[in-house]
Amino acid sequence: MTDKKKIELDILGQVCPACLLVVLREMNTHRLRLKNGEAQLVIKTDHRDTTRTIPESARKMGYDVEVRSLETCYEITIGSK
Repeated sequence: MTDKKKIELDILGQVCPACLLVVLREMNTHRLRLKNGEAQLVIKTDHRDTTRTIPESARKMGYDVEVRSLETCYEITIGSK
């Protein structure tokens, strides 16, 4: 999932279900660009539960998801398959 416009979303400090709701809103706002491969949504979070709930929801919606553990947070990348 490279060479695409990155839509960055910082949800550091937020907890579920707020994290999931914010991400779902952004996915809906940018759904056409995400689905056709023009963009990817890159989420930064420090709430470990979101590394399960967000990818699960995104995959059910047909998106490709990558989760990375960084030094101080997690990065979840959502885009088209």
